Amino acid sequence: MSAPCDVDKLREIVFHPLPPGQVERAIELLDALPGIELSRTGPLSLQVAYRVDDHSLQELEAMLSLHGLHLEATLLIRVKRALVHYCEHVQRENLHKPEVQTKKFKPHVDAWEKHPHGDHDETPAEWRQYK
Repeated sequence: MSAPCDVDKLREIVFHPLPPGQVERAIELLDALPGIELSRTGPLSLQVAYRVDDHSLQELEAMLSLHGLHLEATLLIRVKRALVHYCEHVQRENLHKPEVQTKKFKPHVDAWEKHPHGDHDETPAEWRQYK
C-alpha cells in the first residue's frame, strides 16, 4: 500500500477508438521522455508510471493532444482526469513550496525603516516612573 503523499504515480490513459493506432503512437512519444515507464493495459488504454516531481498527467496528456492523439472523453473519464489534474497540481505546489520571507520582504522593510521608533507615549517621563 502506498503512502497518501506518494510522489510515484501510476495512471491510466484511455484513448478514443478513432483513429486506430493511437496507443502505439503514444508509446513512441512517451517512451522518449525520461523517467516514464509504460505498459499497455488494453486495446485502447495505456498505463503510465512517473514521479510527480518530473511529470504530471496533465502535461503528458497535453503533449499527446498536441501530437494529434485523441483521448477518450466520456463524462466519467473527464471527471477522473480533472480530479487527478487538481491533486497533482496541489501536490507539486506543496513539494516546491518556496520559503516564506516575512522579514526580508522589501515593502515591509522599507515601511519599517521609515516608521519612527522609540517611546511614543505622550505621558510625561516623571508620570511614567514609579517613585
